[in-house]
Amino acid sequence: MAKEKTVYVCNNCGQESPKWVGKCPACGQWNTYVEQVVRKESASGRSAVVAAAGLPERKQRPVTLSEIEAGDEPRIDMHDDELNRVLGGGLVQGSLVLLGGEPGIGKSTLLLQTILRMPEKRILYVSGEESARQLKLRADRIFHHSSDCLIVCETSLEHIFTHVKNIRPELLIIDSIQTISTESVDSSPGSITQVRECAAAILRFAKESHTPVILIGHINKEGTLAGPKVLEHIVDTVLQFEGDQHYMYRILRSIKNRFGSTAELGIYEMRQDGLRQVSNPSELLLTQDHEGMSGIAIASAIEGIRPFLIEVQALVSSAVYGNPQRSATGFDIRRMNMLLAVLEKRVGFKLAQKDVFLNIAGGLRVNDPAIDLAVISAILSSNMDVAIEPEVCMAGEIGLSGEIRPIARIEQRISEAEKLGFKRFLLPKQNLQGLNASKISIELVPVKKVEEAFRGLFG
Repeated sequence: MAKEKTVYVCNNCGQESPKWVGKCPACGQWNTYVEQVVRKESASGRSAVVAAAGLPERKQRPVTLSEIEAGDEPRIDMHDDELNRVLGGGLVQGSLVLLGGEPGIGKSTLLLQTILRMPEKRILYVSGEESARQLKLRADRIFHHSSDCLIVCETSLEHIFTHVKNIRPELLIIDSIQTISTESVDSSPGSITQVRECAAAILRFAKESHTPVILIGHINKEGTLAGPKVLEHIVDTVLQFEGDQHYMYRILRSIKNRFGSTAELGIYEMRQDGLRQVSNPSELLLTQDHEGMSGIAIASAIEGIRPFLIEVQALVSSAVYGNPQRSATGFDIRRMNMLLAVLEKRVGFKLAQKDVFLNIAGGLRVNDPAIDLAVISAILSSNMDVAIEPEVCMAGEIGLSGEIRPIARIEQRISEAEKLGFKRFLLPKQNLQGLNASKISIELVPVKKVEEAFRGLFG
């Protein structure tokens, strides 16, 4: 009997090594190498998987670029405006989509309620974690009409391809990829080798049969998709479903998309009967009446091509302990420290011995640098205990010398504030160039430096 060959594989990036090492040379993580038994896959084993999927054995020949016919990719309407926007206009035929998120955030609920709205499509939902009864109870809670969606509880890749061959679905959903295993690999489900081999086989099936496949993936404790990084390289689109479980809002982001933009954003509201699309998030995020309250500023942000207004809250108080605290929720803590340094160096406000807490209301996380002006305005408002007028909105990026730099898509930001009834809008002075102010009814307050903005806000 031949001796089994073993190899050590990094749990984080999938790098292989003939011997165990403490630090991965590829990703730099410590103690991530695990031992895997290597068995060379026979041609019969690979043919069995291909035959189970109903795919013919074919050999590709090299062709010139001019011989390839390409046009607009036909897309499948998911009957969900938010999901269609993040996907780039709909689901592309033959694409492989990976949806990741924390446990209990609503990944299975999002996909289940989406396919229940698509009775015109023949859909196969493969569940490796929940029983058919559990799925039925959830479907009855979020959708009160009967559906012809096909459900199968299976974890073997070969059996899944057998069902696919018999049913010929127009959309395949696998929940989740970490529970699927193939007989051609000697390792437990969820291991590096299993996830990689199963994803590669599913990708080949999707491309050759032109059947779109949606995979659900787990999130590890670091907040990234579990499994090797090669899983994210294999798929066409990576969607991240995030949000605080204590808040009602859920955000769907596109991290990778070969068929659309990666800057799109979809917002949902979690309810008892499922996820509701939030078509106008600005109205929901500004429901609180904050008249007379200090430390609150309204910023006009853009995620992808979508403008919406957010509420920035700040609290500045004297430090009780020796070292002042710096805390930010929904905003980059390093950027907040930079803005505090600009306030102290360029404007002269001494905040070194004070605690500063910053919060983006609604549980959102915003990466738009145009909310810098609202951040420092809210901090200064809380420090002086002077409220900002509730009808004032602002947008502007702060430079290290205290200047307010121009921002992109200023017309969309102004129109969003105008639509919600704001009277004044603070914007960078350079953004006035090329801006047609005759069509704008809101009062524009151009500012060039941080001091001018503070004079416009507090007099």
